[in-house]
Amino acid sequence: MSAEATMTPLPAPEACAPMVSMQHQPTGGAVGVTFDLKPLNPSSKYVKLNVGGSLHYTTVQTLTKQDTMLKAMFSGRMEVLTDSEGWILIDRSGRHFGTILNYLRDGSVSLPESQRELEEMLSEARYYLIQGLVEDCQLALQQKSDGYDPLCLIPMVTSPKEEQQIISSCSKPVVKLLHNRSNNKYSYTSNSDDNLLKNIELFDKLALRFNGRVLFIKDVLGDEICCWSFYGQGRKIAEVCCTSIVYATEKKQTKVEFPEARIFEETLNILIYETPRVPDKALLEATGGAAGGGGGPHRADEEDGREHRVRRIHVRRHIMHDERPHGHQAVFKD
Repeated sequence: MSAEATMTPLPAPEACAPMVSMQHQPTGGAVGVTFDLKPLNPSSKYVKLNVGGSLHYTTVQTLTKQDTMLKAMFSGRMEVLTDSEGWILIDRSGRHFGTILNYLRDGSVSLPESQRELEEMLSEARYYLIQGLVEDCQLALQQKSDGYDPLCLIPMVTSPKEEQQIISSCSKPVVKLLHNRSNNKYSYTSNSDDNLLKNIELFDKLALRFNGRVLFIKDVLGDEICCWSFYGQGRKIAEVCCTSIVYATEKKQTKVEFPEARIFEETLNILIYETPRVPDKALLEATGGAAGGGGGPHRADEEDGREHRVRRIHVRRHIMHDERPHGHQAVFKD
């Protein structure tokens, strides 16, 4: 029983992937390329382009679809020369030429995000006289230039070392909010979640109001559930802890407070430590001096000669509730 071999015809040379034919030199094994130029075959439907060393294989129909310099080259109005392998050399960077071809094929293309690459694309579009792509690049660059920078940036602390570097290197006063909802060793009282959210909202409002004068940072790594810290000239000036532990019958609960007035007062106090320090009489009267007490301009000199102390305000830190029957007195422990 004889079997017939089926031969699949090879594709035409024009349909194959472009390859550069390399010729070996007879001596030393060096490699060279033949660059004998000849006119482009006008009947060819396929074009092999060498754009600055980047090789592209396309059709005459694609290159002549829009009224561009490439259409003038390949519509017969200009003489185009090829090397011995049929490659047409275009002395331009080939980095964005693939995008150029895709624009000619589809009429639109995804533009790069980088401003530098957009400017490079605009330069190539102008060289090839592709007006539609020129306008798209100009519009994208205009939108980037019209974009607004963030009004204020809030750094997020990722480690104690990073926190120390931020505070010590900042010339402005610093307000830090530590909020850690995942620290739930105890159950929360009914209003604690609402108060925690109010603290976060107040932080955002203060960050916008005092933007440029105070650096606001957030911390989600500490042990406290909600705590404000205020720094001036690299030192902690005050602290407002907003959590307390409520001891009830057979259970413990964590309570989060919202001491809005106290937080706002400490934020005003911290403005005293702006650099350069320009005393504000109205601010001094409102806050009672540089560190929360009375005194005049000589207070800063007095602080240098005494031990620095941090004002720590704990809002109802520990409370003892003795839930007894009606008529018995409840005991509170501070």
